[in-house]
Amino acid sequence: MTNHEYQEAVDWLFVQAPNYQIDGEKAYKPGLENITRLCDFFGNPQEKIKCIHIGGTNGKGSTSNMLASVLQEAGYKTGLYNSPHLIDFTERIKINGENCDKEFVFQFIKKLKTLPEDILPSFFEFTTIMAFEYFYQKKVDFAIIEVGLGGRLDSTNIIKPLISAITNVQLDHQNILGNTIEEIAFEKAGIIKNNVPIISGDENEVVKNIIKLKAEKENTAFIDATQIQSDLKSDLKGNYQAKNIRVVVALVEELKKLNLKISDENLEQGLLSVHKNTGFIGRWFEFSQNPLTICDTAHNQAGLEHVFSQLNSIPKHKHIVLGFVNDKKIDDVMALLPENSKFYFAKPSINRGRNPEEYEDLLLKEKIIYKIFDSVQEAYVSAKQQATDEDLIFIGGSNFVVGEFLEKNLTDKE
Repeated sequence: MTNHEYQEAVDWLFVQAPNYQIDGEKAYKPGLENITRLCDFFGNPQEKIKCIHIGGTNGKGSTSNMLASVLQEAGYKTGLYNSPHLIDFTERIKINGENCDKEFVFQFIKKLKTLPEDILPSFFEFTTIMAFEYFYQKKVDFAIIEVGLGGRLDSTNIIKPLISAITNVQLDHQNILGNTIEEIAFEKAGIIKNNVPIISGDENEVVKNIIKLKAEKENTAFIDATQIQSDLKSDLKGNYQAKNIRVVVALVEELKKLNLKISDENLEQGLLSVHKNTGFIGRWFEFSQNPLTICDTAHNQAGLEHVFSQLNSIPKHKHIVLGFVNDKKIDDVMALLPENSKFYFAKPSINRGRNPEEYEDLLLKEKIIYKIFDSVQEAYVSAKQQATDEDLIFIGGSNFVVGEFLEKNLTDKE
């Protein structure tokens, strides 16, 4: 297999299957019928691996990567399924920090081409069965599976995990999951299964009660991670990671009850070695110094509120590169924009990317200093030209903005 053949195969996958990340709501296929048929076709590999299920609006990527790092420190061969990818498709499926083998991806896509014509999976369903099969073939000790969207009808919900966690519930994807916190919490709580302990990381009593009631209905343990006191730190530097760390501590305590050997040192070192152990980037990722350049994939009001608050606490002049996608409600985000900043807006280069000219009236209303650019890279280059070594550059607003930035600039950096 050549690189060209691999890229052709992945391109085929993107074209054949509806892809929510690119096309939005019209590509979303709720329900487990397709993934059930896909798993049957491949011999149900998800039933032959030990899984841990991580859901939530924000923090599920950080939490799953932290937990993977801890399990690796404890000597376990650990599979990790995250989405979306930032640069290369193989980032979605990892074992002990190593991206999925491209030859496996190539051969698996060849098998997908032999599917019965009446099975019409989405892109995410394709990648989910690919992850299950890869983890089964590679005989992982544990597979950490991140929910794609929602929970109840998400294709990852076909698994029967050892333990599950819901990091938090915030307003996001309202066009699909519901317009209220209660509706979205109901969807997220759909991952709770009979006799599978559920860890909740949300401080909102309304959310907590919805998760707790579902746990009672499923006759399973409810663990409130917000009651955990921990001074443990992580190399993932966002202030918001303190809440995710509590969820990881709770997960580890429950896993130890299943006779997993995880020492206090494994936990401490795992949390401090996430970048090294899993290759996770994108959350408060310090790309460079002089000027300090940070990117973060927070993309909804709650996530951006945390990130902008942290930016406000840094006494530097800021140059902020932002872009959004069409289904995000950005009206409220505009009121949160950091002070003492210049802004550089660009449209992410995907179908769902939102042209900044569409929300320029909001920018004018906020009376900020801004420019609009044709691409994320042009916006970043302009910010870099304007910034002094003592300033701060931030890139964010969307996974796709961060992905575009890293794809171009990590390669140049290397």
